Amino acid sequence: MNEEETRNTQNSNDQMKDELMQQIKALNFSVIEIGLYLNTHPNDVRALYLHRRYTNELKNLRDKYQRLYGPLTIYFPCNRWRWIEGPWPWEGGND
Repeated sequence: MNEEETRNTQNSNDQMKDELMQQIKALNFSVIEIGLYLNTHPNDVRALYLHRRYTNELKNLRDKYQRLYGPLTIYFPCNRWRWIEGPWPWEGGND
């Protein structure tokens, strides 16, 4: 693989990682907002359904992200400690 192919592959991986993180953020926002709505409308069947659906989707996406790119929180079980592998935010890391 030449340098350009390597760079394209890295860009593609970075883009996939960013897209997955955006999906996680959007679902996280939705779960929180629906939860707040349910505080005042606890019998709304559609909201309950959406909350359950989005919570399951969020769990699946978080699990996928963490398997591919490392832990999002300290609560993700791992076989090796990956917190120190990437650059820290003050070293240019943006995760």
